[in-house]
Formats: sequence, C-alpha cells, structure tokens
Amino acid sequence: MTSSETSPAPQPAPGDRRRWFALAIVMTAAFMDLVDVTIVNIAIPSIQREAGASFSQIQWITAGYALAFAAGLITGGRLGDIHGRKRLFLIGIGGFTIASALCGFAANPEMLVASRILQGAMAALMVPQVLSIVHATFPAHERGKVFGLFGAVVGLGAVTGPLLGALLTEWNLFGLEWRPIFLINLPVGIAGLILGSRYITESKAPKALKLDLVGVALVTLGLLMLLYPLTRGRELGWPLWGYVSMAGALVVLAVLVAYERRKAGRDGSPLVELSLFKVKSFAAGIAVQTVFGVALGIFFLVWTMYMQFGLGWSPLKAGLTGIPFSIAVSVAAGMSVQALVPRFGRKVLQAGALVMALGVLLYIWESDHYGLSIAPWQMALPLIVMGVGMGLIVAPLTDAILSEVPREHSGSASGLINTVQQMGNALGLGLVSVVFFGVIDDRLTEAAQGPAVGAAFADGFQHALGWVAAVMAVIFLLMFALPKRPAQHVEGAAQEPSPAPEEEPVLVP
Repeated sequence: MTSSETSPAPQPAPGDRRRWFALAIVMTAAFMDLVDVTIVNIAIPSIQREAGASFSQIQWITAGYALAFAAGLITGGRLGDIHGRKRLFLIGIGGFTIASALCGFAANPEMLVASRILQGAMAALMVPQVLSIVHATFPAHERGKVFGLFGAVVGLGAVTGPLLGALLTEWNLFGLEWRPIFLINLPVGIAGLILGSRYITESKAPKALKLDLVGVALVTLGLLMLLYPLTRGRELGWPLWGYVSMAGALVVLAVLVAYERRKAGRDGSPLVELSLFKVKSFAAGIAVQTVFGVALGIFFLVWTMYMQFGLGWSPLKAGLTGIPFSIAVSVAAGMSVQALVPRFGRKVLQAGALVMALGVLLYIWESDHYGLSIAPWQMALPLIVMGVGMGLIVAPLTDAILSEVPREHSGSASGLINTVQQMGNALGLGLVSVVFFGVIDDRLTEAAQGPAVGAAFADGFQHALGWVAAVMAVIFLLMFALPKRPAQHVEGAAQEPSPAPEEEPVLVP
C-alpha cells in the first residue's frame, strides 16, 4: 500500500467553496445527459424529413444511445474507482462534447447513428462519476441537501428535454433544422471541461484495483442480449431469437455473478462489487430503482405519443404542458430530502409512491372524461400530483441507496444504480409494445383515420397508465425492505464517524 493510501488527503473543509463549484459542474453534466436522452424524441419527424432516415435508422438513433449507455455504466464507474473520478469525468464530458458535434454535423443517417452510439458510450464514462464525486467530496451530513438538488435536476431534465427540443426544432436556427439539439451541448461541454479541471478534486479507490476485462465482456454481452430484443422487438415482430436472447442474457448474468465471486476472492478487483448487495439499504434500493425505471419507461414514451399523435398537438404545445410536472418534481425533491426524510424517513418514499399512483389514476379519469378535447390546463392537476410523488421518491432513493456504501466502492455503486435504472427503462419500453401499441393496433384495424386514431391513442394511453399505477403499488410494497431511516438521518448520526484510513478515498488536490 502506498503512502497516499495510508495517509489520504482530507476531504475539502466545510468552508471550502470549491466543492460547491464542483457540484454545480457535475450537476450540469448530469442535466446535459438527462436532456439529451429525451430531446431527440421530439425532433424525430424533422430528422426523418431532413436527413432522409429510415424507420429502422430512427430506431437506432434513440436505441443506440441507450444501449451503449446502459452497457458501459458499470465499467465507467469502476474505471473511475481505479484511475480517478475526476479524470474519467473529464474524459467523459470531453468525449460527449465531441460526439455531440459529430451528431450535429452528421452527413447522413449512418453517421448520426454511429455518433449517437459514441455519445452513449461517453455518457457511460461521465455519469457514474457524478454521484461518486458527490459521495467522496461531501460529508454525510451534507449529502442529504446535495441529493435533494440532484433530485431537482433529475425532475427538471426529464421535461426540459422535450421542451428544449421543440423550441430548437421549431426555431430552425440558421436553417439547421434538428442539428441544434446536439450542437447546444458544445458550449456547455467545453465550459464543464475547463471548470471541472480547475474545481473538481480528484478521488479514487485506496487500493490498486485492476480492470476486470472478463467482467466487462460478460456484463456488456448480458445487457446487450437483454436490451437489444426489448428495444427492437416490436419493430421486428417479436421474433423467436429475441426471446432466446433474453433468456440467454439471464444465463450470462448468472455466469457473471459466479465469476465475480471468484474474482473477488482471488485479487479483490471485481467489476461488480457483489459485497454491496450485503448492504440491506443498497440491495433494497436497487430493487426499487429497477421497478421505478419500468414505470418511468412506460409513462414518458406513452405520454409523448398520446399528446403529439393522439391529440395532434405540436411539439411546443406538448413540451409546455410538462412544465407543471417539472416544477412539482423539483420542489418536492428538495423538500423531501431537506425537511421530510430527516423527520419521517422511509415513509416519505412510500407516500411518494402512493401520491404518484393517485396522480396516474387522476390522469386516467381526466383523459376518459374530457376525451380528445382535453386541454393542457386540465392536465396540470394530475401532472402536479404525479410530479410531487416522483419528487418524494427520486432524491431520497438515491440517498438511501448510497447512505451505507463504503466510499471506496462509490463508483461501482453509482454505476449499478444508473445501470439498473436504464435496465428498468428498457423493460418499460418493451412493455409499451404490449400495454400501449397492442391496444392501438387492435383499435386501428377498425378505422385508420380521423377521430378514431385519436380515440385509439387515448385508449392506449389510459391502458398503459393503468399498468403504471400497478407498478407504483409494487414499488410501495418493495419500499418496506428499505431501512426506516438512511444512516445519516438516524438520530445521533448526523455526522458519520471517521472511517478507518483504508476505507477513505484517496483525494488528490
């Protein structure tokens, strides 16, 4: 063990403002990624028209990013543990910026697809470092406030993407059509690169870990075998090989678990730190995060199609409709961590699940009651209720999952959190083919034009939201496995005890 490992540098002092600058930088990068996930959907008609992309290519423009992102998250987290979180964050944000430029200047659909895959891979290097840097930089008694801010950023990013995409596409800046949705990342990425190199403090795991290449291959193969058929299943007619691939993915992931156990015993450098699942708060939180991702995967895609294709709204009108939801998520996320969780603990998250389910049921009723004449202001109430419920969950959940995780494994834990969320989203998107498109296809066989199309989308929307409400009920039950209070909120534990030197991350000024 090196001297830096036995005598690690201390965390930034409580009065050091550099860490808050660092927080703003990594939060901006997280926001940029969240926006980029959703901003493309709103511009698909423009891309199809101006770039001449086929339907299959359009699928890959969206799915390629998600596949590369999900497959690389765990590896990205571990690389940060080994080589330094600041270093990987800067590589990730630099690569993400370059990939965004390639997307914006793509000469043809094939180049756009390849650039989106590269963009997802770079996001997989960048995003896991966000929570890791927070975990290693801020003491436990401040992390609640920080994760509250993170929840607000998540809520803002979820709806800002479609709104920003609608504005940039409608404005058609300099006659560039859809290209500004990618080019807008350039100034943000360059600023993040410059400021991040100055204000972020380097941290890494104290032990000399090695990258588990076999683990990388197994986790990437397993996730691709699961997510690829889910992403393209409906387009290809749910072929038999898709089901075989998904079943095979479970076998590959089982082999991964067995291999990682042996790897941990042999040299202590597994890609997936299985010991994390012995931490009850982490294991329970991961289960909740996965199922919650399913609910979000269903809702956001179905909601967008319901407004644009079912109700015939413009992208801008649909984007503006989501503002009450975004505000509600941001406000509730901040309140939940700072004021509610310290007092009520796990009950806040469970209340969030019930409130979100109530908002979904209210949305179903309004969609049925007002039909195709429903107005954006009539959607505001259910969206606000849903947003409050989501805000009560999203920030405290991250806090609860990481609260008892040793700091040297924060990169691996962060990668797992993001990976299971992406897996949950992919499962949700796969279910959309059953719970939404299945209903629409049945209705459109009767009449394929006029009001019947809108009615079919409205029916599909209501049916899909019924599934979302059921998933929220499952989440409520799963939350009983979470600790009653995150570790730092237990009475008398506002400040966690100083860990032993070997558990402290190495901080390099």
